[in-house]
Amino acid sequence: MTLGVTAMVLFPLACFAAGDSPFVEKETTLNAGKYKNEKFRYLVLEPEKVEPGKKYPVILFLHGAGERGDNPHDAEAHFPKLMATPEYRKKYECFVVVPQCREKDQWVKVNWSDKNSSHFPAKPSPMMQMAMQALDQTIEEYPVDKNRIYLTGLSMGGYGSWDLSMRRPEMFAAVVPICGGGDEKEAKRIINVPIWAFHGSVDPAVPVERSRSMIEALKEAGGAPKYTEYKGVGHDSWTPAYTDPNGVMPWMFQQEKK
Repeated sequence: MTLGVTAMVLFPLACFAAGDSPFVEKETTLNAGKYKNEKFRYLVLEPEKVEPGKKYPVILFLHGAGERGDNPHDAEAHFPKLMATPEYRKKYECFVVVPQCREKDQWVKVNWSDKNSSHFPAKPSPMMQMAMQALDQTIEEYPVDKNRIYLTGLSMGGYGSWDLSMRRPEMFAAVVPICGGGDEKEAKRIINVPIWAFHGSVDPAVPVERSRSMIEALKEAGGAPKYTEYKGVGHDSWTPAYTDPNGVMPWMFQQEKK
């Protein structure tokens, strides 16, 4: 499906100062690759009010290349910032988990500008292992509804979303990869996972062919993914995707594992 975009609802891209942030800092220890017993901080946004006995959905968000580093609050830009607004916290009561990839590292070791897919690695990257640890710890620590675990990411995180969905297809009730790509040969792994992918038709950073080919591979394998391609939009396809009041956000929260 291709849509023309006449207007976008923009939300602030700046992050909260650490002292003002509604996100809670957490920590996990990673032993993978070059990281030996290294501490990684990640963020969790909690529902404004956690009611006793109630379980809540959780969203794992994988950020883009511009938010890498060792200050987790830098990763609040874009989707986390939006989820922390009063409107979204009221409308979408959930936990949001935001791990941070280190500078010069990647969720998936691929060339983002390549139109052709890379082979699906046998093992997750160290940064992906760290992200999975952050999600697993959140599920253990908080009252999470395990039938409503969602995954989304943009750009570098869009690649990460495709990768992680293939590693844990049984975990996620819905996956929303934005301007990313994956290994089409492994599409059969996720034919039963509800997926809605997004891309801008003139994206200069990640070729739109990456999303198109993944969607086509999923359909050929027997899946029924949703796809929105924004005509004339460049790399920032996440803003119209996440802010459409009748789009992917209400759709995602309707998804539940049977």
